Amino acid sequence: MAIQRKPKTTPAAQAAAVDAFVSGAPDAAHAAPTAGAYNKGVAKGNKRQISLTIAPDLLRRVDEIAKRTGQGRAGIINMAIYRAIEGDVFK
Repeated sequence: MAIQRKPKTTPAAQAAAVDAFVSGAPDAAHAAPTAGAYNKGVAKGNKRQISLTIAPDLLRRVDEIAKRTGQGRAGIINMAIYRAIEGDVFK
């Protein structure tokens, strides 16, 4: 295997690479969100993370359902919220 020289880079290409690296950091300033974006909570992929307090008895029941169905706690809570909103609970 032959030893190769380092390829020459232009200052503009190097500056663009540095800017791309810095802007890719999680704490980098991001562009303004679109008009339809919802910014409550912490972004986690396509979802938003929120803090939730729940009564111990209700949490125990959620955990029992999650264990019985093989779902995660968050999945059960998401499904219950979705069914409550899409169903007739709040209409």
